[in-house]
Amino acid sequence: MSKRSLKPGWNMVKFGDIAQNVAVRVDPADARTDVYVGLEHLDPSTIHLRQWGHPSDVTGQKLAFKKGDVIFGRRRAYQRKLAVAEFDGICSAHAMVVRAKSKIILPEFLPFFLQADMFMERAIEISVGSLSPTINWKTLRMEEFQLPPLDEQKRITEILWAADEAVEKYKESVEFLNAVKSQTLRDSLRLESTCEVICGELYSIPPRNGFSPKANASGAGHPTLSIGAVRNGRVDLNGNTKFAEISQSDLEKFRLRAGDILIVRGNGNKNLCGKAGLVTKVPEDCFYPDLLIRIAFDPERVLPDFAIAQWNDPLTHRNLLSFAKSTNGIWKINGKDLRQHKLLVPNLDVQREIVNQLSVIGAREDELSEHIEVLFRLQRQITNDVIRGAVHV
Repeated sequence: MSKRSLKPGWNMVKFGDIAQNVAVRVDPADARTDVYVGLEHLDPSTIHLRQWGHPSDVTGQKLAFKKGDVIFGRRRAYQRKLAVAEFDGICSAHAMVVRAKSKIILPEFLPFFLQADMFMERAIEISVGSLSPTINWKTLRMEEFQLPPLDEQKRITEILWAADEAVEKYKESVEFLNAVKSQTLRDSLRLESTCEVICGELYSIPPRNGFSPKANASGAGHPTLSIGAVRNGRVDLNGNTKFAEISQSDLEKFRLRAGDILIVRGNGNKNLCGKAGLVTKVPEDCFYPDLLIRIAFDPERVLPDFAIAQWNDPLTHRNLLSFAKSTNGIWKINGKDLRQHKLLVPNLDVQREIVNQLSVIGAREDELSEHIEVLFRLQRQITNDVIRGAVHV
């Protein structure tokens, strides 16, 4: 791209000219910090670091980061994982510690720049490796991007951080309502005569992994789901379907039906492993993938909405995660774990009353979540429009 096609004051820059890769290696045993950040701790829905582990949890050399650095997941970049460090610590060597060269790019602008589709698409394109595609800094530093001048970066950044602040306040409200739901559920169960039952005795459909043939971009075959479809206790089809060719016999085995419950079998984020979602709407001839497990409860013993509410409650979910095992950074559970899992099961009338109470709180939670989604999309759109708008049309 020639400079003549850029807005006045904008420049084409190599990534290595605006940011540096801070590769200070540290042995966890010698780290002077209580903070370890793995890829599983990075949440693609925010640039804030909300969870972390301890250096004693890990072995092998890690990377040191300072407050203000951006921790960017260079492994599986398509997961769009990054966070701004609000304190010093160490992180996985599968991440990249990126520090802004402040004379060219504002540190406050850098995380949004990294979130832009143009940057992410380039990062994915240059990643190498089939099983765990990874970005090589030597390649990334030579990639060229269009960049606004500092004064324009400042104006853009003020808008983006204002939107981010609004998103975070809405998230705080959602977390509060989540806590209210959990307390309501637990209080209701304590008031009633309930018994703890092994889930293997409650299923009408026992746990079964899905099927994952190679997906295609042509729309050939039948619809299937991505792992991100399981969200907030529901199976959300919006933006989470793709197509793959499957035999008729396999389709019959793995076809989804309304009322099915899907469990996340594996995820790099331990907190998402084992989460459950209820299937309410299903595209015709849709099947579920291998990273999800299907179950269904006996309707004469357990209502699906009640099961989901209790299953995803933090205390119950923590019990399920005690079975989880990590392989290559992915936390996994299996059908045996789901059969051993336990739920408290009152009678159906009590379950209905609990579901009704939770649905009132859930309706307000849904409203707030919609606001968050709108603001998040607006924030991302502003960043993308700014970067794309550097070119005259």
